[in-house]
Amino acid sequence: MSYVSIEPSGAPAAAPEAPADRGPDAAGGQPLGPAAAAIAKALSRRKISPALVTVLARLCDLGTLLLTGGLILWLYVGSAGTPGVHYYVALVLVSLAAVVIVGSMGGYTFAAYRKPIVQIGRTAGLWAAVFGCFSLAIFFLKMSEEFSRVWLAGWFGAGFVALTVNRIGFTRLVHAWTRAGVLERRAVLVGGGPEGVALIEALNAEKENDIRICGIFDDRDASRVPAATLGYPLLGRIEELVDFGRKAEIDLLIVALPLTAEKRLVALLRKLWVLPVDIRLSAQSNQLRFRPRSYSFIGSVPFLDVFDKPIADWDSVVKRAFDLIVASLALLLLSPLLLIAMLAIKLESPGPVFFRQRRYGFNNEVIEVYKLRSMYHDRADVDARKAVTRGDPRVTRVGRIIRKTSIDELPQLINVIRGELSLVGPRPHAVGHNELWKEVVDGYFARHRVKPGLTGWAQIHGWRGEVDSEEKIRHRVEHDLYYIENWSVLLDIYILALTPLKLITAENAY
Repeated sequence: MSYVSIEPSGAPAAAPEAPADRGPDAAGGQPLGPAAAAIAKALSRRKISPALVTVLARLCDLGTLLLTGGLILWLYVGSAGTPGVHYYVALVLVSLAAVVIVGSMGGYTFAAYRKPIVQIGRTAGLWAAVFGCFSLAIFFLKMSEEFSRVWLAGWFGAGFVALTVNRIGFTRLVHAWTRAGVLERRAVLVGGGPEGVALIEALNAEKENDIRICGIFDDRDASRVPAATLGYPLLGRIEELVDFGRKAEIDLLIVALPLTAEKRLVALLRKLWVLPVDIRLSAQSNQLRFRPRSYSFIGSVPFLDVFDKPIADWDSVVKRAFDLIVASLALLLLSPLLLIAMLAIKLESPGPVFFRQRRYGFNNEVIEVYKLRSMYHDRADVDARKAVTRGDPRVTRVGRIIRKTSIDELPQLINVIRGELSLVGPRPHAVGHNELWKEVVDGYFARHRVKPGLTGWAQIHGWRGEVDSEEKIRHRVEHDLYYIENWSVLLDIYILALTPLKLITAENAY
């Protein structure tokens, strides 16, 4: 059981940096008032990313397993001669397998480090299982005689001790950083009525400092919001919450409304689900009871999980590493093609080779993406006010080729390396297009819960190029949302592998 306590907080100190430029509010929200805007600005940056802590924990386990196994190998096996390559292969494979399996079982989450005794036992069992599988493998492969039994036994015992020490050390570190507010989970309370008061009182009874409620959003005046009398600022009406969620870096939206208010809850969740945050429904004051697996807990306080932030924590680290490595290699390998295209553009028509276009990125942030110029310079449409159609006179001869093959998009590999785009994700739409399409597709801005990509699930299914009907944009958004909910590294690899084939057969890119 994880333990959580919260502390009332007024407006935090001003942050050193202003929040990024954001697009218009999704779902028709209202702009923030001065006090809420100041708090959102202060919450726009973190000291330490929780994802970074999980990376450090994994690297620590991997490093200590390699170190203990290597040290015993050098002291015992190395004293009799140079160890064979099979020792080093086993050392790396077993260590990696242990870290991957412990991670897949939730061993590197903050909840795990709040239950060290349980996690020590679980990690020991997983380490034993990995080691047992390795022992069976070398037995059936008739390789057991090639490994020192002393080394195997010594590494198994030392590995158990190392993993245990790591768990204890990171438990203390997480607790210390949590108490200091470094690893706090920033939460916003939606609804400050009796249900909100009951929730705050329940959370205040918890011991550990994990969640900080940064404020309350409620449609009533402060005099009619009981929770506001407990020391938490009333930041505004619920209509303003989406704009706050765009500007502030928050982790959790806690909806404290009675489950009996079904219509109000549905209308509220339809607005909030476009934000890249976890959304939880407080079950503290509700008389309805569901199966235990339906609940998550903050300490002993029950919640119903409504939406989870996609591609979060360790997944975001893996995706970012994948993007950096593959984008850097692709830029290096494709640089000759890029140079040829640049030369052809320069020779055909006067004007710059590159141009930048404002598009919407993660969490509705406005970014500038790089492209090769495919139009005559004096007819360029930087804001994409008019979509390119078949036979468009604005497009040059070279432009038709590079647009058809998406060579004009190659400079966006720089955006990927800079962290503004991902290799795979929903394609970023121009600012003007978003204003139009958000009125056509319900929940359109939910596609901004992850970074946009150079290619995506929609593109390999043929939804690429000109959008001239509501059906096309609906299909695009459906495919984008499917990708967000089903993301994996293997899915990214699959999409990247199919993209060149789909570019050859594409018929609606002009």
